[in-house]
Amino acid sequence: MSTVTEVEQALEKFSPEQMKEVADWLAARLLADESPDQLAAIDAGLRSLRIEPTLSEEQVRQNIRGWVAQ
Repeated sequence: MSTVTEVEQALEKFSPEQMKEVADWLAARLLADESPDQLAAIDAGLRSLRIEPTLSEEQVRQNIRGWVAQ
C-alpha cells in the first residue's frame, strides 16, 4: 500500500474493533508530543462543546461586527 486511497480502501474492510486499534495506534503517534496538560485541555474543550450552549452563525456574525466596531 503506497497511497492514502489504498490505505483507506483497506481500512474500510476492518471490523469496528480493528478500526479502534488503528485509531489508537495513529493517536499515539500523532499525539506523542502532547503533554498530559494539553490532552486534558483538549478533553475539557470537547466536553464544553457538548455541554455549553453554542452560537448560531448569525450570532457569531453579529458578535464580530460588534468587536470590529470597538
